[in-house]
Amino acid sequence: MPDRALITMDDLEVAVPTNAAFETAGYATTLVSSIDEHRTLFKRAVPDIVVLTGALHERQAGALVELAREHAVSTLAVLEEADPDPKQLARELNVTAFAVKPVVPDDIVALAGRLIARRRLQERTGITGESAAIQQVLVQIEQMAPVSSTVLIEGESGTGKELVAHAIHDLSPRHGRPFIAVNAGALPETLLESELFGHEKGAFTGAAERRLGRFELANAGTLFLDEVGEMPPSLQVKLLRVLENRSFFRVGGTAPIRVDVRVIAATNRPLKETVAAGEFRDDLFFRLNVLRIYLPPLRERKADIPTLVTRFIRELAEQHGRSFRGITPEALELLVNAHWPGNVRELRNLVESMVVLAPGREIEATDIPADVREGGTRFLPARLPVAQTSEVQGRELAFIFQSLVEMKLQLDELRRRMDQPGDRVEVVEVGRGRARPDGVADVIELSRLPEEPVEDEEQVVIYRPGMKMQEVERAAIEAALAETEGNRRRAAEKLGIGERTLYRKIKEFGLI
Repeated sequence: MPDRALITMDDLEVAVPTNAAFETAGYATTLVSSIDEHRTLFKRAVPDIVVLTGALHERQAGALVELAREHAVSTLAVLEEADPDPKQLARELNVTAFAVKPVVPDDIVALAGRLIARRRLQERTGITGESAAIQQVLVQIEQMAPVSSTVLIEGESGTGKELVAHAIHDLSPRHGRPFIAVNAGALPETLLESELFGHEKGAFTGAAERRLGRFELANAGTLFLDEVGEMPPSLQVKLLRVLENRSFFRVGGTAPIRVDVRVIAATNRPLKETVAAGEFRDDLFFRLNVLRIYLPPLRERKADIPTLVTRFIRELAEQHGRSFRGITPEALELLVNAHWPGNVRELRNLVESMVVLAPGREIEATDIPADVREGGTRFLPARLPVAQTSEVQGRELAFIFQSLVEMKLQLDELRRRMDQPGDRVEVVEVGRGRARPDGVADVIELSRLPEEPVEDEEQVVIYRPGMKMQEVERAAIEAALAETEGNRRRAAEKLGIGERTLYRKIKEFGLI
């Protein structure tokens, strides 16, 4: 079926030749005048593009734009040449694109064609939004998909990194081949190596048969490495080798295996900062960062929230077989103004709860959860400054009282003041720190102690002059494990680090 164009007749000098140009290009066109007629036409058949030729400040024009947005249809407005700021006017009108008089009808048709293609790309990929940032992401996907270069996707959790990776794969020449995803931060080092590269029978205890790794399974297709910044250093070296040589060895294997795999990596924190902290290889970063896409958090593209809400309501109401009466403007404004630390994933989950638990009426502001009504700021992500992490050469010491660097500086200062070589410093058990107004836990109760044994020594971390930071780190981990009776998950929570990081430290210090 031909694409359909809906053209308003507010300015006949523009509307008539534009209508003729669309017809010549093979479009099915309709010239309209009133908002009631628009609604009737949308019920019969939703157009693929709406062209507004004039009267843009009239109520009917605004209603038509809203109607188009409800049905995920792009809008193209023809603005007056005398307007001092066309871009600002287009933003106020909330249209997808604009042209300024005098216009060439064939140019309008060409622009409409690009808008329709972009909208279909959004439908195909599931990436929704009219903001400039999302439109830029769609352009990058179109540019990157045809080639086989490595892509690095950066963005907070919940912004849709895997969705973008799928879109690149689906639009690429590899679309009929496998798309294999693996989370590099969810598995211990030994298991992750076997997961990526496979293993031979008998390579280790429990390896009863040969197993193919994700690289082999993705051969001729795409491998998506999520949270690549969490990959252990030893595997970073092996990944670099695969990217450079396109070959690897299975665990326990002796024969090299060659593969043709496009790698798309993703990380929820900027890898440049991780490289500067000494936690990620710079040569691997340069190898991954051939093509780069940045996904902005939802709070930086709030204009997309109404469109996302509309889409989620439509999808979820159909999925759950529920009717949904809608949402009031006041409630929608609360959603737009929230910070959404969980980004699009969090918004979708909230919409799903609204659809499932709908009260049989429009959702009102009072129906929105309290933490969303209050803006959700208490859950905003925080990151330690790079300078602090770099000072300790990237070692993961920030877990002691939120900043082990701060503790080290204070301990160094205290050591300089101590004049008795036998003096010791006690740092009381983790968790008793005083919170400072800036949100960073204070280093707690530093005092000189006599040389006699400390009671309940499992619950304290002892620092003695001359101790290295690795020793302090090990002592903190031992104390946390003792307090939690060996429960690694609870110990990691007390230390403020990930369970996988704790596991790596336990291996490093021989505490297994």
